[in-house]
Amino acid sequence: MLQITDLHAETAGKTILQGLSLQINAGEVHAIMGPNGAGKSTLAYTLGGRPGYEVTAGSATFDGADLLALEPHERAAAGLFLGFQYPVEIPGVSNLQFLRTALNAQKRARGEAELSGGEFIKLARAQANALGLDPEMLKRPVNVGFSGGEKKRAEMVQMGILAPKLAILDETDSGLDIDALRVVGQGINTIMRAPDKAVLLITHYQRLLDYVRPDFVHVLAGGRIVRSGGPELALELEREGYAEVAA
Repeated sequence: MLQITDLHAETAGKTILQGLSLQINAGEVHAIMGPNGAGKSTLAYTLGGRPGYEVTAGSATFDGADLLALEPHERAAAGLFLGFQYPVEIPGVSNLQFLRTALNAQKRARGEAELSGGEFIKLARAQANALGLDPEMLKRPVNVGFSGGEKKRAEMVQMGILAPKLAILDETDSGLDIDALRVVGQGINTIMRAPDKAVLLITHYQRLLDYVRPDFVHVLAGGRIVRSGGPELALELEREGYAEVAA
């Protein structure tokens, strides 16, 4: 599904990714762990197409197509979802308006029929209820006044509605209490655990991986993958820290 080969990328004139290679197949969950400044968020932003992140060498293909040649909205329509460590607030735009506009834009790009207002509200309420988010909060401006846990629940609702092929989740466990962490973990499993979907989890800690068990764990240091293994590698990182494992 995703093939990254010798990827180099920079931001603000500084090279961050320095020859990163990674392959993710459909049906797999991969976790990337690593110290601060290793390039984890840069990888997520580069794959998502965030402005200011420039690829200087290497390639990335998504379902066989050149991912880096697509605009951000084209990557989304192709089935790529990017979850943020700190979801932004959008004053004046309700969650319902935002989500329906996003979903129907993707459906138009794929040549699919758009959802009517009634159809969309039914879908949005079902997703909100499944993820423990009060459906009334969908009427509020995007993330405005939301707690950290509510923002992440709302983001999971967004992921459930858009139903991507590949979810890249950048420290989605950041700022979550135990209850919210469990709900988010269950949401990832419910929405994305499928033979035709895949997940790339970027995290510092084992705690999210207690709920979303990865098939592969990778250590990112110095802008490249320096070690890969199974779920046991995350436990080793938890015990030993990055200095020993990435050496």
